[in-house]
Amino acid sequence: MTAPDSVLAPNLRKLIRQDIQSMHAYAIQDSAGMVKLDAMENPHRLPAALQAHLGQRLGALALNRYPDGRVNDLRHALAGYASMPEGFDIMLGNGSDELIGLLAMACDVAGASILAPEPGFVMYGMSARLQGLTFIGVPLTADFELDEAAMLAAIGRHQPSITYLAYPNNPTANLWDDAALESIIHAVGLQGGLVVMDEAYQPFSSKSYLDRITRHHHVLLLRTLSKFGLAGVRIGYLMGPKALIAEIDKVRPPYNISVLNYECALFALEHSEVFASQAQELIAQRALLLAALGGMKGVKAWKSDANMILVRVPDAAKTFEGMRQRKVLVKNVSKMHPLLTDCLRLTVGTAEENVQMLAALEKSL
Repeated sequence: MTAPDSVLAPNLRKLIRQDIQSMHAYAIQDSAGMVKLDAMENPHRLPAALQAHLGQRLGALALNRYPDGRVNDLRHALAGYASMPEGFDIMLGNGSDELIGLLAMACDVAGASILAPEPGFVMYGMSARLQGLTFIGVPLTADFELDEAAMLAAIGRHQPSITYLAYPNNPTANLWDDAALESIIHAVGLQGGLVVMDEAYQPFSSKSYLDRITRHHHVLLLRTLSKFGLAGVRIGYLMGPKALIAEIDKVRPPYNISVLNYECALFALEHSEVFASQAQELIAQRALLLAALGGMKGVKAWKSDANMILVRVPDAAKTFEGMRQRKVLVKNVSKMHPLLTDCLRLTVGTAEENVQMLAALEKSL
């Protein structure tokens, strides 16, 4: 039997959209045998006793049945955990990535566009392009702050359907200036667009937009349990005014949250104090890392409100490869945007992992 050719046949190529053929798939680095500090994951696993308890609970599930009303138990548990305001509702996604894609689908009307500051999370632009929407990226300042004037000008010119504001931002790990943030949100509201506040890194942040969200009828709050400690479970959630969530929820695929996923998430929320303790440990480790990086010659580190730290080194490619050879995997973001020239993104790990990362970084500069 002849193996399939690695090059797509011309008669099949014509079936695939040209813009998709020119895109690159989301890349995942091989991390086998490495200290894995490239994807902003919580490095802590469940304690052994909770592992055993969860295993028994998952083993008792009816895997022969489609997901049932138990998924609504998760919605209610998340609403309580997040202190969702009255009059709001919650929509679940297979990770926040799916919700970003569903938002683009729901808002795909004639002339629609999506706007976000850059550098930022790559899925904002990718979801727009996959849906055939225009994506407008507005560069941050050289210090990775919102360029308020440029954002307001772009909003006025393009009148985007959705404006994404990651809070804190990825990969820069910073929060936005409050006055600039409110000015941008107000401007989007005046021209009839939606703002999505993406709080993926909320467990590690000193601020949340939740206490301000009820001021606006056009702001949605996007969160995930990935940074909470369940990256492998793939649960994202979107909160907003009930009427707005009801419309967006119509494009959600049926049974998009598996029985295993929602039961894992419910179990984790029942033991939220364990994950809260892990988050506090990572915040403490972040402070130690920032102090160590501040004393490292040739390294500039930016303040972080997430479980990652952005650094600039003299030669990102050389340093990344040197660290990889020393079995420490971080993320080379230097090619993502001109503002990120020679930048690496370091995930905050355990105390032991961070010691190894710092040693590998210093030897690889």
